[in-house]
Amino acid sequence: MALNFFDQFMSPTYMGIPLVALALTLPWAIYPTPTTRWLNNRLLTLQNWFINRFTQQLLLPLNVPGHKWAIMLTSLMLFLLTINLLGLLPYTFTPTTQLSLNMGFAMPLWLATVIIGMRNQPTLALGHLLPEGTPTPLIPILIVIETISLLIRPLALGVRLTANLTAGHLLIQLIATAAFVLLPIMPTIAILTTTVLFLLTLLEVAVAMIQAYVFVLLLSLYLQENV
Repeated sequence: MALNFFDQFMSPTYMGIPLVALALTLPWAIYPTPTTRWLNNRLLTLQNWFINRFTQQLLLPLNVPGHKWAIMLTSLMLFLLTINLLGLLPYTFTPTTQLSLNMGFAMPLWLATVIIGMRNQPTLALGHLLPEGTPTPLIPILIVIETISLLIRPLALGVRLTANLTAGHLLIQLIATAAFVLLPIMPTIAILTTTVLFLLTLLEVAVAMIQAYVFVLLLSLYLQENV
């Protein structure tokens, strides 16, 4: 039977039950719950330090009204980060390679930032559609262009995350297949290919972390324009 490299992106099922629900629940189950003790263990201390540092960096460009989103954005960052990293393990499934899931995150959060801007400062929010000092003949064209750029933001968020993770997984499977096929024929080339595979896996770990951060960072920048 011919091997289809895109089979890895199909949602796995067990006894007819889709396992994507388990994959989405797992990140919340593996993190330890904070305690009420004065002194935490090393794992909780490291986890709290990471969350505090990330939240501080995320809120630096935001105005004070945008700080209300701190818990939501930090939780989203941890969720995407964990899913992306767990998807690199063997015999696992990465839900964030599905465009529908990423758009389910991007569309409501982007729409919430737009609604906040229209409710709190409608003049400034609508002012983003027309740069100051625009010549009169270009006003209709620029309004259409800026409106399209505004509406395409959630699509760009979802497609960016999906495309980066999908491309990385495909490259890993292609190189792993090449190393497996070349092993009995040309062992030296197979060893070199395995080295490239190891380096690519390290790169994909970095990409998984960076893409989760970029997703949340862009959302915070969209929020900054509307608070």
